[in-house]
Amino acid sequence: MIYYLEDDDSIRELVIYTLRHSNLEAKGFSHPQDFWKAMEEKKPSLILLDIMLPGEDGLQILKRLRADYQTQKLPVMMITAKTTEYDKVSGLDMGADDYMAKPFGMMELVARVRALLRRVDDHTDQKSYALGCLEVCPARHEVKVEGEDITLTYKEFELLCMLLKHQGMVLNRDQILSQIWGYEFDGESRTVDVHIRTLRHKLGKAGDYIETVRGVGYKIGEKA
Repeated sequence: MIYYLEDDDSIRELVIYTLRHSNLEAKGFSHPQDFWKAMEEKKPSLILLDIMLPGEDGLQILKRLRADYQTQKLPVMMITAKTTEYDKVSGLDMGADDYMAKPFGMMELVARVRALLRRVDDHTDQKSYALGCLEVCPARHEVKVEGEDITLTYKEFELLCMLLKHQGMVLNRDQILSQIWGYEFDGESRTVDVHIRTLRHKLGKAGDYIETVRGVGYKIGEKA
């Protein structure tokens, strides 16, 4: 089930119609209050979230979702008319897994929704990783540093797993964008830098394992 919170009736109805006709179960909400009521009854597999909303904006809702252990790992895609870099970075810093600006094409939206859902499912078949004080289990979406649980968004988790899968190899930003986001951001390589920064911060001591290769990209390898 996909939940879409959008107060513009025409956009919401078109998106829900498109998702359903793409064999994706979806439900729309025009007001945050209705959305939260539905969340109490059933948790979705993915949330599409607008920023400009009545009563409670999308960033506030995202903050609440990430603060609750029951929804902190739920994938969230921001869909909004706000297109400045500040708005994008703010959403990503707060834990959004993807960002799509209006106006957008319906087929691109469906493709990116499917890609996000597919990447969530793919983690169940991956092996576990251990590096120094860092332990990662994709099947259970668990990350531990010195035995302590670390909470990451899906994008941060995917990025960490990608680095660990290619341990010792330098991955450039285009490779990371293509693999993790499933598309090119048309020059928005800063998205990768933002996620690396927040990932390092959340990992604490283990964040030092992620190395910046100037002018190229990033790699992971245990520090001496």
